[in-house]
Amino acid sequence: MSGGAKEWTPIEPGERPRPSDRRAVDWRTQIAKVDWTRVRPYGDTMDDGKVQLSFSLPVPDGPEAVEAARQLGAKMGLAEPTVVHHEDIGENFTFIVMYGSCVHTVDYAHLQVPKVDAARMDFDEINQFIRAQIGRKITVIGACAGTDAHTVGIDAIMNMKGYNGEYGLERYPEISAFNLGSQVEPEVLLQKAVELEADAILVSQVVTQKDVHVHTLSALVDLLEAEGIRRKVVLVAGGPRITHELALELGYDAGFGPGTLAPDVASFIVQEMVRRNLA
Repeated sequence: MSGGAKEWTPIEPGERPRPSDRRAVDWRTQIAKVDWTRVRPYGDTMDDGKVQLSFSLPVPDGPEAVEAARQLGAKMGLAEPTVVHHEDIGENFTFIVMYGSCVHTVDYAHLQVPKVDAARMDFDEINQFIRAQIGRKITVIGACAGTDAHTVGIDAIMNMKGYNGEYGLERYPEISAFNLGSQVEPEVLLQKAVELEADAILVSQVVTQKDVHVHTLSALVDLLEAEGIRRKVVLVAGGPRITHELALELGYDAGFGPGTLAPDVASFIVQEMVRRNLA
């Protein structure tokens, strides 16, 4: 013991201290353990299943709207559904915020989730990898395809300034990057890929109402296959509702969701090119 500080002996898990016992309690031993085979939402205490959800109902605000929301919550399988906020949002619509308890569990311990198989490299490592393993600059084109006009995702990956402290692909000396912008039809994307002899195509899809993104992404795959160049390019999809699993189902090589940065995409592209002997 030094500096006059008193060292207390921790109370062991399961041991019940007496009121006069001044030994220290290690709070980490007092937290309930998670059963990873039966995981449910955590609210205030372990395994309470508490969730919050919000939605709009096409009915006027009032007691009937609250009761309708409560009954819907019960039919969703929530225990003790409670409306904690409701407000008139105009045109006979009501916004609802509800609390409830999820009674279901998932087996987290045995989940199998497809994931992008590539080691993440940083800016310098990616450029060095291209020089050493590919031996030439690579060409990457990207766009928001179809009717999608939301370029925030593709800009974060492609534009020189990048996002969240990471440069975009335009800044990489070993990558020729072409951001085609928004509302680029699959036919135009194909034409540009042929013209520039692209090594990789990035397709961003932010607008996904009525699964329009599935149609657009599939259309590009069909065009690339018809042109006979599908296997010659690395094809990547990205967006808020894009998962790697969905991208694979649609014929893409990889899918990236929210939080993806330029090095994540570039690392996959260059390693996939080497794996498929596209250098």
